[in-house]
Amino acid sequence: MISRIDLRGDALPEGTALRDLLPRADFDVSAALEKVRPICEAVHHRGDAALIDYAEKFDGVRLEAVRVPAQALADALERLDPAVRAALEESIRRARLVHRAQRRSSHTTQVVRGGSVTEKWVPVERVGLYAPGGRSVYPSSVIMNAVPAQEAGVPSMALASPPQRDFDGLPHPTILAACALLGIDEVYAAGGAQAVAMFAHGTESCAPTAMVTGPGNIWVAAAKRYFTGRIGIDTEAGPTEIAVLADDTADPVHVAADLISQAEHDPLAAAVLVTDSPALADAVEKELETQVAATRHIEDRIVPALRGRQSAIVLVDGIDEGLRVVDAYGAEHLEIQTADAAAVADRVRNAGAIFVGPWAPVSLGDYAAGSNHVLPTGGCACHSSGLSVQSFLRGIHIVDYTRDALADVAHHVVTLAEAEDLPAHGAAIKARFPGDEQVSRGWKVPEGK
Repeated sequence: MISRIDLRGDALPEGTALRDLLPRADFDVSAALEKVRPICEAVHHRGDAALIDYAEKFDGVRLEAVRVPAQALADALERLDPAVRAALEESIRRARLVHRAQRRSSHTTQVVRGGSVTEKWVPVERVGLYAPGGRSVYPSSVIMNAVPAQEAGVPSMALASPPQRDFDGLPHPTILAACALLGIDEVYAAGGAQAVAMFAHGTESCAPTAMVTGPGNIWVAAAKRYFTGRIGIDTEAGPTEIAVLADDTADPVHVAADLISQAEHDPLAAAVLVTDSPALADAVEKELETQVAATRHIEDRIVPALRGRQSAIVLVDGIDEGLRVVDAYGAEHLEIQTADAAAVADRVRNAGAIFVGPWAPVSLGDYAAGSNHVLPTGGCACHSSGLSVQSFLRGIHIVDYTRDALADVAHHVVTLAEAEDLPAHGAAIKARFPGDEQVSRGWKVPEGK
């Protein structure tokens, strides 16, 4: 059901050579880019009419309007199963605790007497949030997008989720109920690349946004790439991933269950076990057979995901080698199920989120740990972070110098301007100190030095 990669015995290669040995899904955003281009341009030129046409083409429903009526949000919340409502409210509460602690405050550095630089943090003016609605419904993604934006102080936000034929063209009612719980009243029935285009260009019903965040399929990722530079994005999210670093202390029942939990997302989902224990590898393989047979979404998601080239059991000589492998892999979700798991987790450098020990499975992080589940995929954890309050803030430097403070450093500025052959830069300084020979000359090495 799942392949093996044996990296024992020989010294592990470095850098990209090691990454190339590891399993990864085929996810060609560049190829998808040309297919989303006409969609994005159609939304640019035709606005809501294009969104309505694409909803009919891709989602099988003819919309009267793209914006979701306020009454539909209220109705969805009223009809929400009380147990689901309680779970969503607890997820929101925990996410707020974690993300509120991420807030930034302005800080002033007194560089010299009379000269200071203040860094102030300003939220993005308006954000478009995307909640997927394809194979599954993800109200949890509404929470993970909205809470950090709200805690950052974003003054305007809108959410898009694909229209559903089974719900008269509205997004899934649990998505709408989550929006109502969070106070998001601007919601659109739009999915895929066309939703990203709506946020980037704006339409008759939706004002343009400065940023788009949220996971989605390859068409959403391609549209984000298409608009990068025009809008800010969080990441080009690819198929979900779990890597488990485990030794012989791990419970194979837990490990198998966690691999399956990610495999049920999508046939391209990646499930990777890295272990120095052949006995654990054997036991996990047996557990996969047993547990997969007892669950849902077997043939359309789980089995293709586990059998795909993106999933494998990777055998290594020891935990040190295992750490090198998981750092090279840079998993979206990384579980550490080893002896002294906290110490091992502390040594990890590349992961979207790390889950320590047997009682912190990825499923907890998906819903109710308080952490964010919008995380970098495809190895991007080596340079990118998950969604946070910081994602929605911009640091702006405020430079405040008196005449004396500028005079004290003016000759250095002139010298550097001349060294870069930018005389007008230096002239802008000299104009403020006419007749000052030291400023005019710039800085010279004193004689005898």
